[in-house]
Amino acid sequence: MAASPAPPLPQRWAPPSRPRPIVVIGAGAIVEQAHLPAYRRLGLPVAGFYDLDPARSAAQARTWPGARAFATLAEATSWPDAVFDVAVPGSSEAGVLAALPEHSFALVQKPLGESLAEAKQIASVCRARQLGVAQNFQLRFSPNLIAIKALLDRGYFGELVDVEVRVVTYTPWELWSFMRGIPRMEILYHSVHYLDVLRHLLGEPRGVFSHTTRSQRPEYADVASTTILDYGPTSRVVVGTFHAHAPLPDHAMSELRIAGTQGTAVARMGVNLAYPTGEPDTLEIWTRGAGRFEAIPLRGSWFTEAFEGPMSNLQRFAAGEDARLVSPVEDAVKTMALVEACYLASTAPGTPIPA
Repeated sequence: MAASPAPPLPQRWAPPSRPRPIVVIGAGAIVEQAHLPAYRRLGLPVAGFYDLDPARSAAQARTWPGARAFATLAEATSWPDAVFDVAVPGSSEAGVLAALPEHSFALVQKPLGESLAEAKQIASVCRARQLGVAQNFQLRFSPNLIAIKALLDRGYFGELVDVEVRVVTYTPWELWSFMRGIPRMEILYHSVHYLDVLRHLLGEPRGVFSHTTRSQRPEYADVASTTILDYGPTSRVVVGTFHAHAPLPDHAMSELRIAGTQGTAVARMGVNLAYPTGEPDTLEIWTRGAGRFEAIPLRGSWFTEAFEGPMSNLQRFAAGEDARLVSPVEDAVKTMALVEACYLASTAPGTPIPA
């Protein structure tokens, strides 16, 4: 019988004791809404900002005492002993990383490029320049997912039999202008988080079955998807998303459910329910012994406490305080391979029904 999930369950990554100054490259909404609040809570130094739009760089620099608005990428990357926060679209990451000084450390926004080929190119750039690069897969670091990973590592759930991510919500894609017209969208820029966190929790799947649904708005590509991950004949692992539940808050859903022979956990990702302000995350744990779900108090949510983790891990790795990166670029390539498999599977026809 499973033991009680008595606290303390870990819910955060240890902060760095000797942080380097952060140079932010790409000063868009995700930086303003998630990165900077996390850095403020941690007390991390921010040296300055660079964006293709100088007004954005200047606006963000005004929010941070002593921060600069860099006029050029070359000026930004010349800041001494910096750690770089590269928050640009996947298609621009290779060029930015190639401009960083050799032996630098950087956190790059997801996805790693916009295809597996681009991901491999980025990894090649990182190897050639001997960069220490982590992918900003911050869902791995959300308080409720850190707790679930700890329970999995303890064998708390027993043999896993059912794992499902289900998201039914309205996502305002118009907030990201670069998504208009790109051939791949939902899995690449959203469900990639769930595919990555399932790899993080469960290991590598044997394969995938996947189907994407296009938007009724012609300027957007896939806006819904269903993916079955093959983890063997005794486990059902599914990711299902639908982003056009608009604007209908009733019956919206955003949760990860993990069930085993001895216990179950249900984690809610509240940011999806009212993006970008969101709703609080939750975590409930059930055991055969207790016979009921127990709500676990959380120290925060995916937005924005989870954003503390990737930068903390990177800073600690750069200082020698952490032995490894939790989401290094080499691992991110494997997530991009899974994304590629989903899109390839979606182009295949369904199995014909026998006459």
